[in-house]
Amino acid sequence: MDSIHSILKKYWGYDSFKTLQEDIIHHVLEGKDTLALLPTGGGKSICYQVPAIVFGGICLVVSPLIALMIDQVNGLKRRGISAVAIHNGLSKTEVENIYEQIENGDFQLVYVSPERLQSNRFLNEIEHWNITLLSIDEAHCISQWGYDFRPPYLSIASIRNIIGDVPVLALTASATPAVQKDIIEKLAFRNFKVFFSTFQRNNISISAFKIDGKIEKLIRILINVKGSKIIYCNSRKKVCRSFHLTQ
Repeated sequence: MDSIHSILKKYWGYDSFKTLQEDIIHHVLEGKDTLALLPTGGGKSICYQVPAIVFGGICLVVSPLIALMIDQVNGLKRRGISAVAIHNGLSKTEVENIYEQIENGDFQLVYVSPERLQSNRFLNEIEHWNITLLSIDEAHCISQWGYDFRPPYLSIASIRNIIGDVPVLALTASATPAVQKDIIEKLAFRNFKVFFSTFQRNNISISAFKIDGKIEKLIRILINVKGSKIIYCNSRKKVCRSFHLTQ
């Protein structure tokens, strides 16, 4: 069996993992449930993709966005890792063909939307799959305390009874303590650990201050501050006015 470092080098070309990635992967490989809070760009996907290769079988990934699933699948294929996404953009025939390929062991990672978990046809299928890892992306969507609650995410817990005692990895870049608690409870975590990375970006500073003469201040910023800028406004009219100032 290849080590996780040799897998990282072989498929991604990296010599070392980012902060917490290695600890998370080891915890998953021990067969334990895991909640990982990593910032955007923190390398969340590698935390389940590497274990998927080590475990063999199928890593079932629940992801809320079709575009994100397709992007992940295309990236894995370019690296020589077999993956597929099952989504509503496929015809019934295409989905059935994918099911047949999965039964034949053609894919290491299978991406599905949370809505797919509510399909009886899908639930009947996964009873026959050799699922060795369940990964949930954007896991905060399972919590009613979160800002992006998706009711179909609540179906995830029920499939644990179907796929058996396999480790679950929940990933998010946004979860308050209340949301974390909700994720752990709703996914029925057992023997779990929470990994939390700092979200502090050393190359970004944020300051807020109240001023008079906002337009004049904005013009001075546009003139004096070099590089890219993002201007937030609380109305379309102000966006249009600010846009014209930049021209």
